[in-house]
Amino acid sequence: MEAVAAGGMSAVHSVTGATGVMGKRRLEERSTFDKRLRVSVRQTESAYRYRDIVVKKQDGFTYILLSTKSSENNTLNPEVMKEIQSAMATAASDDSKLVLLGAVGSVFCCGLDFLYFIRRLADDRKKESIKMAETIRTFVNTFIQFRKPIVAAVNGPALGLGAALLPLCDVVWANEKAWFQTPYMFCGQTPDGCSSFTFPRIMGLASANELLLGGRKLTAQEACSKGLVSQVLWPGTFTQEVMLRVKELVGVDSQVLQESKALMRNTSRSALEQANERECEALKRVWGSLQGTDSILQFLQKRTELC
Repeated sequence: MEAVAAGGMSAVHSVTGATGVMGKRRLEERSTFDKRLRVSVRQTESAYRYRDIVVKKQDGFTYILLSTKSSENNTLNPEVMKEIQSAMATAASDDSKLVLLGAVGSVFCCGLDFLYFIRRLADDRKKESIKMAETIRTFVNTFIQFRKPIVAAVNGPALGLGAALLPLCDVVWANEKAWFQTPYMFCGQTPDGCSSFTFPRIMGLASANELLLGGRKLTAQEACSKGLVSQVLWPGTFTQEVMLRVKELVGVDSQVLQESKALMRNTSRSALEQANERECEALKRVWGSLQGTDSILQFLQKRTELC
């Protein structure tokens, strides 16, 4: 009887153990499924929420790509800027270690969307000038105040604000076919994106004046030699090279990345915010004038020569 009882208890334990293992396996499978579902839902939400950008949540980082539907050549209007800000806010609060900023197609960013702007200037020049300048101020401050590293992958031409933002990024890799220009004088605009502060600091006053006052165009190699670009990569393997380097960065502890960025950036954050404020006040004055509107119209007539 004892043997039977022992055998029975053994069988019960075996069944219980097997049930426990199966239950554990089901929980693990369910957990894996839930994770995949959350990723799938998030990807769907990104595709649904954004019209002018593509957001991909990768392993350890958030990939934001300009792919504008409301403007040409990945130019920036208030809608595009707000979408980028929204994606960066999400990346700031989730488990992303960094943000990778890139673009779909052969153009990185051709600066501000002047077609959008000029249509509104016709209604109320002063009011729309203030509104646009304030939108730019908020957008640029998003980059200045972002605590995690920002990596820019410049796949093609970067003009105006598209080039001015690069010093606010922490690493800038450029396709060898990319080129850079800030043709502010040609479009009735003063510098933006803190470029009046960052360009002289990075490349010296003489070179900065060539870009900001003269609108000189830089090749990727020239931009690299002046400190605007970290490294120039071969066009045929550009995306693959960028991804390899990003994966190396996300292998670093997130606290180390953020603390290291803070050590390099915190001393200049206030100066950058002040420069951004001064630039946007200047934009309000210039865009609020009749001469400013005329310059934008003339620029739009020949913009194909620039981008």
